[in-house]
Amino acid sequence: MGIVWTILVGFVIGVIAKFLHPGKDNMGFIATILLGVLGSFLAGIIGQALGWYQAGEGAGFIASVVVAIVLLAIYGRVRDKGVS
Repeated sequence: MGIVWTILVGFVIGVIAKFLHPGKDNMGFIATILLGVLGSFLAGIIGQALGWYQAGEGAGFIASVVVAIVLLAIYGRVRDKGVS
């Protein structure tokens, strides 16, 4: 059940990040899930490094969305450079 929960939360975080990030992001369902899961994972690592979370705690929802938005911005920059 943990994997299903991770996919569901990752999808919600990915959708919110795509909604809040300006511009058009052509990402499918699986890429949106990966964006949310990766955003949450990196937010947890960053939060542990800064002392916000303890080992084993999940990252906060807002921190996960913020990191996912940053990942979207990086993805957009990399994608745009590849088109040139």
